[in-house]
Amino acid sequence: MKLLIVSIYITFSLFMFSCIQESDTENQQPVAQVESYILTVKELSSAIPENLSVADSTSFAQNYIARWVKRMLLLRKAELNLSAKEKDVAQLLEDYRASLLVHKYQQKLLEQKYAPDITNSEIEAYFEDMKDNFALQQTIVKGMFIKVPLTAPNLNTVKALFKSDKEEDVKALEAYCYQNANKFENFADKWTETTKFNALMPEPVPNDSRFFKKNELFETQDSIYVYYLYINEYKLKNELAPVEFVKGRIESILLNKNRIKFIQNLEEELYEEGLEQKQIKFYE
Repeated sequence: MKLLIVSIYITFSLFMFSCIQESDTENQQPVAQVESYILTVKELSSAIPENLSVADSTSFAQNYIARWVKRMLLLRKAELNLSAKEKDVAQLLEDYRASLLVHKYQQKLLEQKYAPDITNSEIEAYFEDMKDNFALQQTIVKGMFIKVPLTAPNLNTVKALFKSDKEEDVKALEAYCYQNANKFENFADKWTETTKFNALMPEPVPNDSRFFKKNELFETQDSIYVYYLYINEYKLKNELAPVEFVKGRIESILLNKNRIKFIQNLEEELYEEGLEQKQIKFYE
């Protein structure tokens, strides 16, 4: 019965807040109270996401009120049981405020003045210097992957088209796959981890150097589909990764390093400017 009354009251309160001509008095109507702590209609309505149905808004409000009450009860216990020194968080709040403002200002300057431009020569230089950090965690390949129903026509022609380097045969294979395959990916110019295809096949690609040396085509099937993985190039797990495979990772590393350097230079410039303009004083 109490839950029903609360639901009706919440729905009515939310309706009142949504009205164009609601008054400040109505906005400050209490929804819940824990001793001196009061949750108002306005505070509750501000917390509820927009575009929810009345039922969803009521459910959200009920959960929000329950969380608010529990938090206030914990706050009440903290106020009663912590010493005055333990409750003095003014310095923590000021430190947090200062850190937050500095971070926002740094981000604003980065957006306004810092234009990231990582060149290929920088990427290659970093790769050469840090090769030990770029051992492959998984075997990677270049090639093609096909998943096609066992009932598809002319399956015996797929292997032949796979092995051909002729442009017309490649186009013929693509045309065949678009008509018959459930999945077709041509990644002949992009390194891809074999784990991606292992997740799609009933049998994983053998992680064995002897297999890759002897086989260009991995074929497996289940009761419905036949799966082909054509391997044009490969790099085994623990081998040095190709630079193009880790290019994005290196770009992120260099971009972060440059951002840090930009902020450090900014701090030094502001320090020198502060000294020149006598904004800084040191006391002995």
